[in-house]
Amino acid sequence: MGIFKMMKEDMDVVFEQDPAARTYVEVMLTYSGLHAVWSHRVAHWFYNKRLLFIARVISQISRFITGIEIHPGAKIGQRLFIDHGMGVVIGETCEIGNNVTIFQGVTLGGTGKEKGKRHPTLKDNALIATGAKVLGAITIGENSKVGGGSVVLKDVPDNSTVVGVPGQVVVQDGKRVGRDLDHHKLPDPVFDKCAQLQTQIDELKAEMASMKEEKRRVLENDHTNI
Repeated sequence: MGIFKMMKEDMDVVFEQDPAARTYVEVMLTYSGLHAVWSHRVAHWFYNKRLLFIARVISQISRFITGIEIHPGAKIGQRLFIDHGMGVVIGETCEIGNNVTIFQGVTLGGTGKEKGKRHPTLKDNALIATGAKVLGAITIGENSKVGGGSVVLKDVPDNSTVVGVPGQVVVQDGKRVGRDLDHHKLPDPVFDKCAQLQTQIDELKAEMASMKEEKRRVLENDHTNI
């Protein structure tokens, strides 16, 4: 694919994903996620030529300008959309498929000082919502979503939704847990567990109050009999 065709395709995906986008000139000049992707493609070319210092310099300049850090070694497919993007970190051995969406504050990172493949793989059409952390050499399956603020430490199957800390699969192959799949309305297993515990606490309080009342009545009866 020619460079200009690729650039237009990158801009087209912005129009598809962001209703605030108005003109190609605006998108080209003001969208930091787009600038980060374009800079990465240049840095990645130098990285593949083993010109690692130049690649890293380009990456750092892009980070300074956009607030998005993409290691030159990361492999990125077509039509990646980084929305807003501030605070996004993409590690060296990340592999990102086509039509992937990443929101601000996302980390695609490692879990230690291990060598080799140590960062996540995102398959086609994955969505990583605001503030999510995907850590280690794990795979996020095709058409899968990671909810905002989640911490994912193990593989996510295709066509799934994962939320929570640590991340848990709550939807798979269309079988979902009672809420819409918009990334800001995903099921929250932590909240659900807290609500369950609160219900149990309320039941225990009611039971203790009932026992105290029964004890009071018994004492009053004993006093009356005396």
